[in-house]
Amino acid sequence: MEKTYDGSCHCGRVRFRVTTDLVSVSECNCSICCKKGFLHLMVEPSKFELLQGEANLTTYTFNTGIARHTFCRTCGIHAFYVPRSHPDKIDVHIRCLEGVDLAQIKITPFDGRNWEAARAAL
Repeated sequence: MEKTYDGSCHCGRVRFRVTTDLVSVSECNCSICCKKGFLHLMVEPSKFELLQGEANLTTYTFNTGIARHTFCRTCGIHAFYVPRSHPDKIDVHIRCLEGVDLAQIKITPFDGRNWEAARAAL
């Protein structure tokens, strides 16, 4: 069942809302996801609303340049981004959502260190 969650960066300058059926997320072992501790929740753009802080967002790209890693320029938190795997979606970091009990969420590993092979296997 879909539910609406509010989320934010650490300092609260960037706030957003997402509507989703939060049952499972993925955990990627690539270098950037490991360093950020990102737990991935893919949503359609129509299910995501940036409430405030667009001017406070900055973007980091690397490698293919497809992924658009946005983060708060004040506190540095990566609350959501446009992923390489699904450039038509928004990937939300569920640790930035309010009221989520991680113990109730199924976390599926993704082998991002071997991205091409892992994507082909899906």
